[in-house]
Amino acid sequence: MFRLSDKGEKIQQMFGAIAPKYDFLNRLLSFGIDRRWRKKAVRLLKYREGSRILDVATGTGDVALEIARSTPASVRITGADFCREMVELGEVKVAASPYASRIDLKVAPCEDLPFANDTFDSITIAFGIRNVVDRKLGLAEMWRVLRPGGRMIILEFSTPKSQLFRQIYYFYFRRLLPIVGGLFSRYNAYKYLPDSVLEFPSHEEFSRMISEAGFRNIHIHELTFGIATIYAGEKE
Repeated sequence: MFRLSDKGEKIQQMFGAIAPKYDFLNRLLSFGIDRRWRKKAVRLLKYREGSRILDVATGTGDVALEIARSTPASVRITGADFCREMVELGEVKVAASPYASRIDLKVAPCEDLPFANDTFDSITIAFGIRNVVDRKLGLAEMWRVLRPGGRMIILEFSTPKSQLFRQIYYFYFRRLLPIVGGLFSRYNAYKYLPDSVLEFPSHEEFSRMISEAGFRNIHIHELTFGIATIYAGEKE
């Protein structure tokens, strides 16, 4: 059985602690732009009638619900997250939605997905890959459960290339965001967010990791001056 590292367990506990305010603070701290980013990522999905789609690091189910809204009724969606508290909140949201019969949520880490090889037509992971301690293993697991011809879509925060915009972004991210987050939730958790983004590999480095995991036809889509990036790759 897979066991999270000490770092992974601390990240898991942190998300468990902020789960009740997670959705509210996402909207507040991103000025609602996160919804638009998720919709753009979901538009890149590859599916057909009867497809199965996996959303890794599903959190409270925002992407899983967006996938359900954007796909035919025959498409089934599975969400997986390593934080039980997030999944439990997600289950409440899904149950209250029109898509309850199409969405199934599970507690599972990206590094140990409880699914057979070649199960899903598309896989998404939004704002979660930077929290995966063993990213190589996480990418390998997503490649394993993706069907040949399927597509993986990763949405993640990134560092803007414009020097002026980067300075504004850093000021907000490093100074203001932890303070606002701390008013409603935990300061340390919202200090972890910018730290984890700034430590994340560059576009080139991360694209190389995706390629080394076996994905091909890798494309990068920058969003909102480079604040966020979509990485898309396929399994041949």
